[in-house]
Amino acid sequence: MQFAYSDTQLEIREAVRGLCARFPADYWRRCDAQQAYPDEFVQAMTEAGWLAALIPEAYGGSGLGLLDACVILQEINAQGGNAAACHAQMYTMASVLQHGSQRQKEAILPRIADGSLRLQAFGVTEPTAGSNTLRIKTFAKKVNGGYVINGQKIWTSRFRQSDYYLLLARTTPYEEVQKKTEGLSLFLVDIAKAGKALQARTIDTMLNHHTNEVFIEDLEVEEEWRVGEEGKGFQYLLSSLNAERLLVASECVGDGKWFIDKSRRYATERVVFDKPIGANQGVAFPIAKAHMNLAAAELMRNKAASFFDAVKPCGPEANMAKYLCSEASWEAAEAAMVTFGGFGVATEYDIERKWKETRLFRTAPISNNLVLAYVAQHVLDMPRSY
Repeated sequence: MQFAYSDTQLEIREAVRGLCARFPADYWRRCDAQQAYPDEFVQAMTEAGWLAALIPEAYGGSGLGLLDACVILQEINAQGGNAAACHAQMYTMASVLQHGSQRQKEAILPRIADGSLRLQAFGVTEPTAGSNTLRIKTFAKKVNGGYVINGQKIWTSRFRQSDYYLLLARTTPYEEVQKKTEGLSLFLVDIAKAGKALQARTIDTMLNHHTNEVFIEDLEVEEEWRVGEEGKGFQYLLSSLNAERLLVASECVGDGKWFIDKSRRYATERVVFDKPIGANQGVAFPIAKAHMNLAAAELMRNKAASFFDAVKPCGPEANMAKYLCSEASWEAAEAAMVTFGGFGVATEYDIERKWKETRLFRTAPISNNLVLAYVAQHVLDMPRSY
């Protein structure tokens, strides 16, 4: 078992740290205040090649492993940035890479790698289905040469910052399939070409996340832009989901490290009643506990990512890593909020901004309660709860 990061991963961390130094706290504070997308940061990440980390060299990418990609996103958040602004560019293409046609790969992957195309929008969740993906209602009707799709999606983040939309739709009604996981298909949709067939409504949220509700009306998609075989979209979707959960877990680790570092510094420097507040166990112990839990969660993330890179089954590990890292990060966020007291809600200290960002990860991309249900049923072989 290897517990140390490789020299390459340490070099990646140092390089990403250098890039992030060009985008200090006031940059992210300004984006947050204006609800602006961090275009300059995403462009810098693209030009540096970091968003093409998982794309094979044959298609213009770096051909790095998932753990390497995890290190990239972790370091962005550890430096006070928000990797969620561009993380989907890394994992959304996984379904195309693993299950797409050669034409799809050649048309999409090199352009993602050079930054001329953004594939960040992922259309899965629907208002009436929620986390029950198998009960989505968006339907793709087979017609001569392709499909006509109608339906509605929600929580499609960065739709307006994407050129293509990876869309999950039913091609066989739920009532007609033999297995619940059948009858779903994945489609690559050119957003500009779709025109008015795709209409987005911005969802205002408590954090700067750029998410949308998308209405789909008579969207025509040629058959050649269906990813893989018809009816197997749910299985293809899993190619992206494990990577997504581990990359999000990595952002949580980065957030946790940022909170802990901010807290320990402030607790050491802030003097009240003639001594540093960190000398009080009520302040120090929550920070120390958060540090230990985060360190343990990081190890689970590394284990899961190592399994992924070795092409081993990693569903349980990926889910547990997402749960543990998001809970540890939230614990660190709460410790920071308590440590900073009233200043924790002042925007100039950035605690409230990062506090909001990391809270989301207990709910998305999968609710932690669903992870608990998954582990109980599929890992511990307990009775099914849903």
